[in-house]
Amino acid sequence: MDTPAGNTRYRWADDLDLLQRAVSAAGERAMEFFRNGPEVWWKNEGRSPVSAADIAANDLLKSMLLTARPNYGWLSEETDDDPARLSCETLFVIDPIDGTRAFIAGKDLWCVSAAVVHRGRPVAGVLFAPALKEVFASVEGGPALKNGKPVRVSEPDGVHPLRLAAAEDMVSRLDRAVLGAVERIPHVPSLAYRLAMVADGRIDGTLVKTNSQDWDLAAADLILANAGGGLVDLDGRPLTYNRPDVRHDVLCAAGSPFLGRLISAAGGLHGH
Repeated sequence: MDTPAGNTRYRWADDLDLLQRAVSAAGERAMEFFRNGPEVWWKNEGRSPVSAADIAANDLLKSMLLTARPNYGWLSEETDDDPARLSCETLFVIDPIDGTRAFIAGKDLWCVSAAVVHRGRPVAGVLFAPALKEVFASVEGGPALKNGKPVRVSEPDGVHPLRLAAAEDMVSRLDRAVLGAVERIPHVPSLAYRLAMVADGRIDGTLVKTNSQDWDLAAADLILANAGGGLVDLDGRPLTYNRPDVRHDVLCAAGSPFLGRLISAAGGLHGH
């Protein structure tokens, strides 16, 4: 049963605390595999790796979160999709390890991503990059925090090149007359972490290829929004989560002062 509208802010703050506890435990569990080398197999007809760490972290998160909130729905990359989630007003959206390829390769740039989504939008979100000792967290109506301290998006000055994380074939199709000079950032293997880099101002924006999925995005979406930015489609619309199809088309993310210009420059990327 939903709490009265006036109490939802406190409810989401409680959910954020729950997410932080669960994500911390899942991150530490994943680190045990990270240090020792996880067993790896392949899914999606051999296109996507999954490790024993993904499954162990997923199981821990599911147990902790649904025990505490048994009336919430569940959507996770590592759990078979249950259409019953579509009838849930509130649900957990989880990626137990975002950046599995980096994790398997022994690289530090991966994270645990967990969000609470209510009526199609994230209201609490946590990203934990345990190998980097970084935690990003935010709740609806609150600040975006990195290791407990507020972060903000960058404010491009019109003088320096825009630091943009995107595939070369996407950057090459941008309208430079609209966007100006661009410095392409080297590949960031975790999409959620890449969005967090926009949130804390290390990069000015990013472009996301088609077929990103709810669990890649939901927690980082909220963190970025509360840091003064936005994650939108090429028509400038915010994302809706917990739809029958959890995949998304090409997306743009940036601080609000820069987002409109990025959308305009990316017009040729529809269907990319």
